[in-house]
Amino acid sequence: MKIAIYGRPTGDTNTEPLAILFNKLHEYNSEIIVFGPFFNYLKQHIEIKGNIKTFDSHLELNRDVDYMLSIGGDGTFLETLTFIRNNGIPVLGINTGRLGFLANVAKTEIQSAIDALVQRKFSIEKRALLSLQSPRDLFGEVNYALNELTIFKDSPAMITIHTYINGDYLNSYFADGLIIATPTGSTAYSLSCGGPIVMPGSQNYVITPVAPHNLNVRPLVISDSNTITLKVEGRSKHYIASLDSRNKTVESSVELVLKKADFHLNILQLENQNFFNTIRNKLLWGLDRRN
Repeated sequence: MKIAIYGRPTGDTNTEPLAILFNKLHEYNSEIIVFGPFFNYLKQHIEIKGNIKTFDSHLELNRDVDYMLSIGGDGTFLETLTFIRNNGIPVLGINTGRLGFLANVAKTEIQSAIDALVQRKFSIEKRALLSLQSPRDLFGEVNYALNELTIFKDSPAMITIHTYINGDYLNSYFADGLIIATPTGSTAYSLSCGGPIVMPGSQNYVITPVAPHNLNVRPLVISDSNTITLKVEGRSKHYIASLDSRNKTVESSVELVLKKADFHLNILQLENQNFFNTIRNKLLWGLDRRN
């Protein structure tokens, strides 16, 4: 079993779960390849047995990697996409961060999660990606997102985002920004702006305005077979565009064209995991905290 591990160097002093992880993988004689800066951080805090290799770019992750482990929160999980790209490596998120919709394996479940990988007690869930078709070089080679593309104002003044679906005019959003979210991203920034929760695999986008000036403007769900074009107008000569956590400053004359990517991200779901359990647990549905 060949395992790639991605994480961020942090100031967290509770490294015992990481020691448990590497010891468990060593018990199974796993071949391990770790993101270089994260490995340098780990060596300062825990003892790691065996011959560990490192990687620093997506070119060093071949298709012979069986699984990628993301160690951190959802932001760390999103960053794994920039390394996996379209090579199909399934990802399992181990949550050492906060909420963890994507990284939903708790630190206390690390040993059982590794057992499940070895015993192949899991399913693979294909998650759709959003692709920036134009300008394709704005974000370099990684012109796609798992959660969302967001347009923000870059000054105190609001902006107007003229939005078109397959060339047909939809609306002009006078707001602080606009979110185009995938079903995966529906529980992220879009949710905090009043957008609906959408099940993975529902083949939709959610268009959610950020602080719209027109109070009757509401989030809209459309099919992900559509092409979305965004044109920005405002007092500033620039606006900010983001794909997941990657931001770029863009000239206001630049139009963005979005459509569904032609590949998926494979997410590992262990036997006791599913979307309904995740949102119920993370959002505390059904719990009465009044007493």
